[in-house]
Amino acid sequence: MERWATFDCYGTLVDWHGGVRAELARLWPDADADALLQRYLSIEPQVQAGRGVSYRSVMADTLAEVAAAEGLTLPESERHALGAALPGWRVFPEVPAALSELRKRGWKLAILSNTDRDFLDAIGVPVDLSVVASEIGSYKPAHDHWTVFFERSAAPREGHVHVAASLFHDIAPAAELGLTAVWIDREGETSDLPRAATLPDLSGLPDALDALVPE
Repeated sequence: MERWATFDCYGTLVDWHGGVRAELARLWPDADADALLQRYLSIEPQVQAGRGVSYRSVMADTLAEVAAAEGLTLPESERHALGAALPGWRVFPEVPAALSELRKRGWKLAILSNTDRDFLDAIGVPVDLSVVASEIGSYKPAHDHWTVFFERSAAPREGHVHVAASLFHDIAPAAELGLTAVWIDREGETSDLPRAATLPDLSGLPDALDALVPE
């Protein structure tokens, strides 16, 4: 049986919160960057909902709404600041070794991301398959990413595990779909959402996945 691990990208493999916060702090150095980040996180899902636009457009529209909500000035030249910065955001340090080990153990890897194709290409994480929002016209937590993944991969559900940090975008819809999921709790949160395992990062993921789906 083929074994497949699917991943969210930004927040799970790449430090998305850190990247967004750094740009917010650069744009508005006198404002509270942590408060701006929380405002951004609350607005972006509303901007994404029911739209098939590129993630660049989502980030630009969200940034403009953050500025308006906080009474801040956003120059037109900075409207796409997040999209310009995103390709340089760091991969979490344990990720390359963890993914490499999963490959050695025979796992196939896929990314299901609320982003654009060229952003994934820029970070250079090697995977067997990827599904991005701008190509399917849907953003998680809608279920389309998983529908497309299973159609393209023919992965057996009993051999599949979804791995993600976002409760809203990934763990909740995985539970709705009855999928096995591992929550990467990088922020020290709490949740009653069902999942098969909770890890602080990807360091222990190869052993956790092997325990959930033995070879």
